[in-house]
Formats: sequence, structure tokens, C-alpha cells
Amino acid sequence: MASRKTKKKEGGALRAQRASSNVFSNFEQTQIQEFKEAFTLMDQNRDGFIDKEDLKDTYASLGKTNVKDDELDAMLKEASGPINFTMFLNLFGEKLSGTDAEETILNAFKMLDPDGKGKINKEYIKRLLMSQADKMTAEEVDQMFQFASIDVAGNLDYKALSYVITHGEEKEE
Repeated sequence: MASRKTKKKEGGALRAQRASSNVFSNFEQTQIQEFKEAFTLMDQNRDGFIDKEDLKDTYASLGKTNVKDDELDAMLKEASGPINFTMFLNLFGEKLSGTDAEETILNAFKMLDPDGKGKINKEYIKRLLMSQADKMTAEEVDQMFQFASIDVAGNLDYKALSYVITHGEEKEE
């Protein structure tokens, strides 16, 4: 009979696999091979998972022996489950994709919505996007609005737009 720890790890591995099964399509074969080599170097005990001890050993092999446990825990918490190779790839995919997490995008929109209504005036957001930081063109803003829910009063539903930006399609309600 498998120990509780083994069962937990196996169950987590299945969840990790399901959660990121399409991650391989995000990378070229050569990139996947390079990530596999990096994963193998980090998986010091060769159990197929990167855990806190593996991270400590990896840092030690690089000459850094004073890494705090809370720093290692924070690294491990970035994953939604045990870090097998698929989860490892998924973590890098998220970091390299260039798209912010839905919560980050929502928080940015919330800064423009002090009343917390979940909507921002379309013309206001258009002016901001065309005049601040990485300025967008009118065409780019209009293209974004094609994917946005805008009510008859001209208000953009930024929660729905955040979902579309991060997931690529509207949520079924």
C-alpha cells in the first residue's frame, strides 16, 4: 500500500498534468529539450519532482548556501501543485508568454474604477490607452473593443475583458 505522501504526490501530479496538458504546444521542440535538461539538473534526487530539497541542492551547486526556507517556499508556491516537468514547463510558459495573469489585469482596471462597479467608460479608457505609457493607436484600441462587452451607456465591462485577454474566449454564464 502506498504511503499517504506518495498518494498525495501522485494525485498532485495528475492535477498538474491536467492543468497544463497543452503547455507543450507553446514551445518549440528544442526549447522543450532545453527545459528538460534544466529540470533534470534541478531534480537532484531524480524523483521526477522539484521540491524544497532539490532547490536547496541546486542553489548549493551554484555556490549559494544561505537561501532562506521562506524564499524556497515562495518559489514552490508559484506552482498550483507538485512541480513535475509539465508543471515546470507551465510555470515558464506563464512567465514567458507576456500576458499578465487575470488578477493583475483586473487590479489595473480596478485602479480606474474607484466605485468598484466593474465598468469603465469606453471613451475614458480609449483616451488613457492612446495617451499613456505604451501608447496604443486608435485602430489597436478599436480592435480591443471588438472583444469587450460594452453596454448601451458606453461602459466597458473590464472583468469580462480581463477574462478574454487571459483565456482567449468569453466565459459561459
